Amino acid sequence: MKKQSKSGSFRSAVGLAAVGVMGLTACATATSEVEPEATAIESIEASDCTPQNLRLATIRTEDDPTTLGALAFAEGISEATGGDLTVDVFPNGQLGGASDIYAGMASGQTADIFYEGISLYPTLEGASAFTVVSVPFLWDSYEQMKAVLETEKYRQLIDEAAEATGVRVVATAGDSAPRALSANRAILTAADMKGLAIRIADAPMPQAFALAVGAEPQVIAFADLYLALRQGVVDAQENGAITMVNQSLMEVQSHYMPTNYIRDVRSWYFSETVWNSLCTDQQEAVVVEAEKAGAVNTAQVAEQTATAMATLEENLEVVDVDVESFRTALEGVFEQFDGEVWPEGLLAETRLLAQENR
Repeated sequence: MKKQSKSGSFRSAVGLAAVGVMGLTACATATSEVEPEATAIESIEASDCTPQNLRLATIRTEDDPTTLGALAFAEGISEATGGDLTVDVFPNGQLGGASDIYAGMASGQTADIFYEGISLYPTLEGASAFTVVSVPFLWDSYEQMKAVLETEKYRQLIDEAAEATGVRVVATAGDSAPRALSANRAILTAADMKGLAIRIADAPMPQAFALAVGAEPQVIAFADLYLALRQGVVDAQENGAITMVNQSLMEVQSHYMPTNYIRDVRSWYFSETVWNSLCTDQQEAVVVEAEKAGAVNTAQVAEQTATAMATLEENLEVVDVDVESFRTALEGVFEQFDGEVWPEGLLAETRLLAQENR
């Protein structure tokens, strides 16, 4: 499925000014002479915006909230720019997996825009600082996480990552169903995790979590998850309610624990080259329309989560898990990554920002 439309804008008023300046600054550094650089900047601001057709990739299915948000963005940006920016949406991995899409964006090939979680940013060399946002039990809500990602500290991290990777996050808007826990037995507290054979995502934070609570994590391809649970290769997994239902995992699990232990925020990734080629009005439009499209995504996540939870409640036991026991068991565990995976002190600073934005 492919849909054509035009592009728009996103972010907060504070972010708009910063993004516009950053994009123009990046254009300016393309030459070494000061006067030609200034002239180039003035021409971008003063001249008419150049019409462009952009390719927006998702790795989600056509009916996934992420893709629905992408389609809303394509429609909105076309209207907002009077047809100057049009966007073709390529869902369901049509332009490749995440690594393929990122590579294509950095090189100026294949995709211009990618709509996916901020948790994927650290898979790019130069964006490892964003691994910190996937620390378990760091966030209480989508709104809290989104607010922190829009702080001055995280705008600075985004600038640094964009320079290092060639891929810029221009907006963080759109909820994602949080990770939870299902198993073939009830998990009431962190102590119940001991010895549990659990399929875990191939990512450092979920693996550190499982080991810290005494579980036995195994990395198994997502495509093989259902069979692994049915055959008893593992006894548990940590996807959320929507995935549980879409993959029929309630057929091979007896208990669901809504721990919501890792959250994510859908983010609008742009090729840095493409972003810098947009005029100021187009960049501002992108930020506004990305926020609107993120709200569409968020509404769809809420609706699909409610439906999925109703299905789970009919098919297995939903457990009232003691989340605080997990927080206690994990105290001090993730500080081991400070200065190694992310910059020294970033976890503590992020925890403080999280508290300020509750």
